[in-house]
Amino acid sequence: TSIKKVLYKTDSPCLLGTPTRSFIGKGHDTDRNFKIRSTVYYVAAAGVLTVGLSYAAVPLYRMFCQAYSYGGTTSQGHDAEKVESMQKVKDRVIKVKFNADIGASMRWNFKPQQTEIKVVPGETALAFYSAKNPTDHPVIGISTYNVIPFEAGAYFNKIQCFCFEEQQLNPHEEVDLPVFFYIDPDFIEDPKMELVDSITLSYTFFESKDGMNIQMPVYAKKHG
Repeated sequence: TSIKKVLYKTDSPCLLGTPTRSFIGKGHDTDRNFKIRSTVYYVAAAGVLTVGLSYAAVPLYRMFCQAYSYGGTTSQGHDAEKVESMQKVKDRVIKVKFNADIGASMRWNFKPQQTEIKVVPGETALAFYSAKNPTDHPVIGISTYNVIPFEAGAYFNKIQCFCFEEQQLNPHEEVDLPVFFYIDPDFIEDPKMELVDSITLSYTFFESKDGMNIQMPVYAKKHG
């Protein structure tokens, strides 16, 4: 599958009623952002008029995520109703750090667009990675991820990501890869998380080859 470059707006309606932070790298085209923002407004308006404001959150969330997905996976395990109704734990700030690696044979350039962000449990957040194929040939990649500390992975929920599915980049093509996530509010109830104030999300891209077997983390299997 070919990837199309997609830019996410800061006030994404992917979850109506749930505060969302968006962290976008520098240098994006203002006109392109304006067009995307206008499109999102039209989608939101159409959804509200069709099903009513009180019932629009879930359909709009699905429409938006599907419309702007380009081969990325959406976690099947997260509870949409829980996401829309969960409360932020404002007095527990968690620093989320981002790391990027590539396999030995992978020819892409791959990096996070932000070093770290601060979120609280119960708050959705949007971060970005960048991938570029600097070669003169198409390259197909596939990624996996890890969460450190490992125990925190059970509470790190990715609503949308780009892992575990093949992504093709054409020669010299560059794309933005979003990670839309939240930390489950149950995080604060776990005694093992009492002293955890920093979580690292690490992605690794490999060049996709026949017979390749990418192992999903245990907590990813639980989520989806």
